[in-house]
Amino acid sequence: MRERNDCVHFVFGVPYETVSFRIGVTVLETPRRSELREEAILRATLELLAEVGYDQMTMDAVAARAQSSKATIYRKWPGKAELVVTAVRRRAGNPAKSPPDTGNLREDLLAVLRLMRNNLVGQDAALILGLMIAMHRDQGLAGTVRAQLIDDKREVFGAVIAQAVGRGELSASVDDTMFVEISSAMLFSRLFVTGEPLDDAFIRHLVDAVLLPLLDHQSSAR
Repeated sequence: MRERNDCVHFVFGVPYETVSFRIGVTVLETPRRSELREEAILRATLELLAEVGYDQMTMDAVAARAQSSKATIYRKWPGKAELVVTAVRRRAGNPAKSPPDTGNLREDLLAVLRLMRNNLVGQDAALILGLMIAMHRDQGLAGTVRAQLIDDKREVFGAVIAQAVGRGELSASVDDTMFVEISSAMLFSRLFVTGEPLDDAFIRHLVDAVLLPLLDHQSSAR
């Protein structure tokens, strides 16, 4: 008698999902098991990024390192760029979903910059710099990074400025588009180029000597 090598699919209700094997056995995967599998995939992604870089990293290598399958990875992420950005974002920590509102522009800016600093500290410098270089060659990656790692910061800064306008601290003519770029450039320079500390003294200096004077100048010039 030959053993049939068919897949048998059973559908279970949420929060479970069906996992099918070619031996015809279906294993019920719990949410915890699914979470551990995702952690293994993201960890493997970061390890391979650090070892071989974005261009040389493959989904096959990620699957092998994570002891998973490409099908499992592609069910969660449509491509390499989305997987990499998720891994980097997870390592950085969850970004703010809403802007701080302390009632004071200076304190709001300090809070935003401290969050940006905390998300950067602990990142692998070679990994981040390699990712930035790869963005110049891969427009798909660049677009995904902008959409998931940069645009949310623009939104938070924009909301902080809008709150200050609403309180009468700034005029409505202020253009907030440059402040994420200025802040990110100075934080990146300290962390990845000069190696100087990203302490609260630097954060206060960035707000008091750079951002607030620029905002005041824009507000009074229009």
